[in-house]
Amino acid sequence: MKIRKNNIESCEVTTGQKKFLRHQKLQKLYIFWSRILIFAGFLMLWQVSSDLSWIDSFYFSSPIAIAKLFWHDIKDMSLLSHIGITLLESGVSFLLIIIFSVLIATFFWFYPSLGKMFEPFLIVLNSLPKSALAPLIIVWLGTGSRTIILCGMSVGIFGCILNLYQSFAQTDPERLKLIETLGGTKLQAFTKVVFPGNIPTFISLSKVNIGLALVGVIIGEFLAGRKGLGYLIIYGSQTFKRWSFR
Repeated sequence: MKIRKNNIESCEVTTGQKKFLRHQKLQKLYIFWSRILIFAGFLMLWQVSSDLSWIDSFYFSSPIAIAKLFWHDIKDMSLLSHIGITLLESGVSFLLIIIFSVLIATFFWFYPSLGKMFEPFLIVLNSLPKSALAPLIIVWLGTGSRTIILCGMSVGIFGCILNLYQSFAQTDPERLKLIETLGGTKLQAFTKVVFPGNIPTFISLSKVNIGLALVGVIIGEFLAGRKGLGYLIIYGSQTFKRWSFR
């Protein structure tokens, strides 16, 4: 009974722990509301600067004008259609990046000599400016969704292949030796040790490539699109089109 009582007392939260947890909660709330206030202050300063002509509203616009234009485009569904097209192309690009990266990195792991042979080329391609391949892709394939999706792939696929292959190659050799000692095949070593052990790396690369695919798609829409957010950006910058509310 005494041991049980001691265990119950040890499970209870002490006053110091309660104070620490309360401090952590208040710290999170402070950071959250500080971010909100900073953003709100920026919008207010922007609006006041536009109203008092501290900045040229023709070039910089204002938060209220942007909000009204956004609501106008939402009501006539024009903006939503462009957003949907960009998201669809980004999603397809992201899935193709992941599929091809896993397949090629796996192939290089099974054939290390080929991996070492192609590694310098992957490094060079990954170091190129992200928009450098887009004009070539347009010359090869013309304009259209296929070109835009390929532009989205070109931004992230080389780095994803390189990082996955290097992560596979750095798998704990002692675990691989154990599989080999127990009579396991190379395929079993990959499925039981290499790939499961690199799932955190795979997830991290996926998070990065979601953004890169979106960037690549918008670059493609800049150059070859007739719809999508990239096309809207280029069209708006060329025509200075804006909704007048005054």
